[in-house]
Amino acid sequence: MRKIITTTFITLDGVMQAPGGPEEDTANGFAYGGWQLSYPSGETLDSKMSEFMHAPFELLLGKTTYTIFASYWPTATTDLEVADPFNRTKKYVVSHHSFEPGWSNSVCITGDVVAEIKKLKEEEGPDLWVYGSGDLIQTLLKYHLIDRMHLWTYPITIGTGKRLFSEGTQAENFKLIDAQISTTGVIFATYEPVGDLTVKA
Repeated sequence: MRKIITTTFITLDGVMQAPGGPEEDTANGFAYGGWQLSYPSGETLDSKMSEFMHAPFELLLGKTTYTIFASYWPTATTDLEVADPFNRTKKYVVSHHSFEPGWSNSVCITGDVVAEIKKLKEEEGPDLWVYGSGDLIQTLLKYHLIDRMHLWTYPITIGTGKRLFSEGTQAENFKLIDAQISTTGVIFATYEPVGDLTVKA
């Protein structure tokens, strides 16, 4: 069985919306797109991302993130260390409605997406990596389908926007697997779920 691994860039107050640019996701009038760019991750954490890109993986993405990625990575002339593996690997995009993906080597998942994702997990193959995809992550959390979470926390607060742990997140225990801090104050942490949260009386 392969793992589902999420990688999420968030602010101190948990906002994950549009870290990479002002036009990335303007839903609900979000005006802080590109907040990530004010704090470069630095050499230490850049090497962590490079490590990720050299590992075998396939992508599992929500429709919004897929659309953003598909409009950029196929023609990217910079960040080729990310572009090449993203373009080369198989991509599964979860959507409310069936559509024909235009990005090479992409497959649409619709209908009973939870059942379909469980089938994907049971297959032999590389781990499934999730980037962005806030709505998809909520579904994965609800059904306990995430095996590992990489969080990159940036030292800013925004106060509005889509949050990683939104209303309805399940009560759950996590174990810290790895943690590093960049010179710009970005905290990288890896967590794995270890069971439902129970509170002793």
